[in-house]
Amino acid sequence: MKPSSRNFRRFASWFLASAACLLYSAMAQAAVTGITGPAFNLTASADYTSQPDGAMIYSWGYGCTGTPSGFAPARPANAQGPAPNCPLMQLPGPTMIVNEGDAVTVTLTNALPPAAGNTSIVFPGFQVTTSGGVSGALVQEAAPASTVTTANPAANQVTYHFTATKPGTYAYYSGSQPELQIEMGLYGAIVVLPKFAVPAGCAQGPYALAATAYDHDATCYDREYLFQFSEMDSRIHQQAQAQVSACPVGPCPQIMVTTEPYHPNYFLVNGRSMPDDMDTPYSMSYIHQPYNGNPHIHPGEKLLMRVVGQGRWQHPFHFHGNHARVLARDGNLIVSRTDPTKLAGPLLFTIPTVSGQTVDAVFTWSGKGLNWDVYNHKAGDGSTCTPDVNGYHSVKTDPNYGEWCADHLKPIPITPPDPQIVANGSWYAGTPYLGIQTSNSGFNSTPLPPGTLNFNGGSTEAGYAYMWHSHNEREITTNDVFPGGMMMMLIIDPYTWNIDESL
Repeated sequence: MKPSSRNFRRFASWFLASAACLLYSAMAQAAVTGITGPAFNLTASADYTSQPDGAMIYSWGYGCTGTPSGFAPARPANAQGPAPNCPLMQLPGPTMIVNEGDAVTVTLTNALPPAAGNTSIVFPGFQVTTSGGVSGALVQEAAPASTVTTANPAANQVTYHFTATKPGTYAYYSGSQPELQIEMGLYGAIVVLPKFAVPAGCAQGPYALAATAYDHDATCYDREYLFQFSEMDSRIHQQAQAQVSACPVGPCPQIMVTTEPYHPNYFLVNGRSMPDDMDTPYSMSYIHQPYNGNPHIHPGEKLLMRVVGQGRWQHPFHFHGNHARVLARDGNLIVSRTDPTKLAGPLLFTIPTVSGQTVDAVFTWSGKGLNWDVYNHKAGDGSTCTPDVNGYHSVKTDPNYGEWCADHLKPIPITPPDPQIVANGSWYAGTPYLGIQTSNSGFNSTPLPPGTLNFNGGSTEAGYAYMWHSHNEREITTNDVFPGGMMMMLIIDPYTWNIDESL
């Protein structure tokens, strides 16, 4: 590895650890946050999105027309975003959550500026019929309000009808001038939950939408996160804004914006760049970007990663800490040809986010491979590690559930660095162990020297942090300034720490 690359990674780790500690103290966890159907009313409109460099980018996006029928998970009691916590315009659009077999209707109203012209939604993976609107090149479209006439009073609104035939994660996006309208922000995700009897041994977590990802025993999971990768070229947005401003009242000539050569300078996860993506969902600081990206898990838990490529470019989503097993692509479960009871998806450390494609994968963490006891257990302290068939501690009532048993009682093979040396990062407390130093944590007999970590509101929790990011170094910048862009942190919390994703 080149010295410059080593220095880059060292600085990246230090900066992220130092900056993120302030954000994690607000307990800014995230789940798959969305609205429930099966009937949805969306509006396409214009507003401004925020970037960490202070820029306000003129954008278009889908949002809620009125109050949605519900939220899943339940609407957070202390969410800060504008009522009803589903903005009229947001980026990405509302995540629509439905059940397998639902007859889904999505009614779209065009409230974009007149110069933007018609808009629409396409739903890959579903057989769609439409009503209302006007004819378009790919699908029925909603026309600007200025074009509505007595001869066609329904031109401004179109309704899409389809049946959610298969569980999984799906993308939706504009089918009108997609080279411009998707760039401007007209895209979102759909999650279809399986109608499946919960298999023995599966238990639905409090912030999981279902107990299984698919109609298959091997797709159990504990918690889930949605990661939508996209990019923006602010010069395209500036051109669009100039042409929209030149014709504020319709009818207007159709907007014609130069989209090539394409030079994106903002790289987004769930509509935000680092460090904004690690802040709370529904924050008033990003009222048109309500979703964040801030995964937390316990050792041994199965984290369902719902990954969507929403941009024009392919982005290599690289996750540290372990590989992830791919379950499905575009809602198509990957099983063995010879034994359909077994999954056959690849084991990856980087998921390429192909434009319009979705990937569902499961990630776990146990400390396997670190070669020391991640909980600092000592001989004679009464701790046990009972391996299951895969070698992990299998007693869920124990505080070290999920531990890699082959490393139980092993001391750390090196001398940890001095926590007083600032170069280690102000987030580093000097302990290479997981745990909570309280009398009822199960770890009080083996305190975690020499200090504490400010992971969650000043607690005495100790854990691990891993960078999850684009593996294209330019894409972890914001307007060409590092750090930024497609980065976040995965936090491994001790099993006795309650990961509260209700905000």
